[in-house]
Amino acid sequence: MSEANILAYFQSQIPGSISRLRELVEMESCSTDKGAVDAIAVHLAALFEKEGCSAEILSCPSRGNALRARWRTGGRIAARPVLLLGHLDTVWPPGTIRARPFRVENSRAFGPGVYDMKAGILLSLLVSRALKEGELHPGRDVLFLFTGDEEIGTEEGLPHLEQAARDCAAVLCLEPPLAGGKVKTFRKGVGCFTIRVKGLSAHAGVEPEKGANAILEMSRQVIRLHGLNDRERGTTITAGVIKGGTASNVVPAEAEAQIDVRVASMEAGAAIEATIRGLQAFDSRCTVKVEGRMNRPPLERTPAVVGLYHKARNAALELGMDLGEGSTGGGSDGSFTAAMGIPTLDGLGVEGGGAHAPDEYIEIDDIHKRAALLCRLLETIG
Repeated sequence: MSEANILAYFQSQIPGSISRLRELVEMESCSTDKGAVDAIAVHLAALFEKEGCSAEILSCPSRGNALRARWRTGGRIAARPVLLLGHLDTVWPPGTIRARPFRVENSRAFGPGVYDMKAGILLSLLVSRALKEGELHPGRDVLFLFTGDEEIGTEEGLPHLEQAARDCAAVLCLEPPLAGGKVKTFRKGVGCFTIRVKGLSAHAGVEPEKGANAILEMSRQVIRLHGLNDRERGTTITAGVIKGGTASNVVPAEAEAQIDVRVASMEAGAAIEATIRGLQAFDSRCTVKVEGRMNRPPLERTPAVVGLYHKARNAALELGMDLGEGSTGGGSDGSFTAAMGIPTLDGLGVEGGGAHAPDEYIEIDDIHKRAALLCRLLETIG
């Protein structure tokens, strides 16, 4: 199919796509609401099966279930599949849709989770329909995998993701793009740590010398970690939450801090994790306990990632689009597949803005363009 025809084909799908998008947004799927995430997984499984794919719910014990679907193309037996990757969960708590209902205004669609990433899920359904209707001929199977806990670390969804991606030729991640529709060829690795300090309580006015101030000890630890920030190397360490103490007239015996770490390389992540785990108390009367880890590797701009980006850029040019690239400090499931050595291109979702913000939206006119780009890229990889 010509570039003009593939664009026209997906443009003809827009009215139904908006209805489908509304349906997906109104099915709230907060990461911590397992029942809601499980429900949208079942709903999507039925939709993929309607488009001729096989679909399977992948169980997760305490977090939202994952979903895997597969289109069997009947092409070359030896050809490895391509994986379209996304997630079912959002950051928005149950009931948000009542306060901010889905709406269309000035060629934009608004609603909780519409940009991150219900629109990406919509794209996968459009691709599956194009496969069923013979508008797309990739010459290899196409896999679809959606985790149910991406926004909270993908701990239970990760084994399912790794199993699905292991034999794939490439991964196309349907996370939202950067401003201007740029794809993401680099992401920082992410670490989450909790530091707990125990000291000794005492009366702050009568005998403070008998106390070991846990807040003071924690402050020293935070300052120590802050000194490891290295903007030039892309390392950031932030104490995002800190709490402790019971009353102003009591030397605090306990304090806790939540630490966010972002790194540009696997090596930097390992070094920072070792440093945090090795923290020792300044005050010998205090104890320091560390929990957490580097839970998402960086998506490094390797030759494999760059090669896949150039294929996507050439495909975009054929469609009259200029596809730029960029980097971000946020993590995604694409970071895991890139770390496995699989060529991964992130940010192929629908253009918009306001991720994790009340004004979250997508550009409706970008839906058919990104769907067409995915189809052309799938054929190019083949």
